Amino acid sequence: MPALPELTEPQIRRYARHIVLPELGGMGQAKLIAARVLVVGAGGLGAPLLQYLAAAGVGTLGVVDDDTVDLSNLQRQVIHRTVDIGVAKVESARRALADINPEVRVQTHAVRLDSSNVDRLVGAYDLVADGSDNFTTRYLLNDACFRLRKPLVSAAILRFDGQISTYKAWQGADHPCLRCVFPEPPSEDAVPSCAQAGVLGALAGTLGALQAIEVVKELLGIGRSLSGALLLYDSLEGTMDRLELLKRPDCPLCGAA
Repeated sequence: MPALPELTEPQIRRYARHIVLPELGGMGQAKLIAARVLVVGAGGLGAPLLQYLAAAGVGTLGVVDDDTVDLSNLQRQVIHRTVDIGVAKVESARRALADINPEVRVQTHAVRLDSSNVDRLVGAYDLVADGSDNFTTRYLLNDACFRLRKPLVSAAILRFDGQISTYKAWQGADHPCLRCVFPEPPSEDAVPSCAQAGVLGALAGTLGALQAIEVVKELLGIGRSLSGALLLYDSLEGTMDRLELLKRPDCPLCGAA
């Protein structure tokens, strides 16, 4: 493991509320500064997730998105502004993150994730956070992260509901992958998109913030991981349920792990 950076005086002041946490401290903050996190999607989930990771001092943030900012995005994608309409989302995100924390290195990837680039992109980072809006990308990331042994923090939202889990299936019996829970992706026509069914804007902020928490926990090895669990949030009812997940011995991806 490379040597951790020594905190400067401005960093000690910036991250003071982290450093006083005994679970984190100066050593934990130095680990965050040295960390590399890939965020897939600079939309509803990726926007708050990126903002909180930058504020937390995660040293290198990769942002994958091939879309441009549209007026309809602004109801929930809080990293973008009205003046950013028509701008590539990765560039709009980069500008916003530089304002939040200029020390964070933002690596932009204005591409659509597919089988030709997923291993290269995932392999360059310590952890992946999935804020994508389609099943193809979710399963592509699940499989790549398993192959490359990278923790995956994945969330999804629709209408008033959200869910989040962490996948580290290579770690053994207590760690299922996405395919253990949902063996095959449903047809894109079977589940309506946010454009079709709608989504509460603030719900994206709630789940994106939860993703940021789980990313920090995984990077530092603190708290109880969501690996092996699925957290369900119903914003209309104001309830949050934790479901324990089981690894499928016959899972075609991780059954032998």
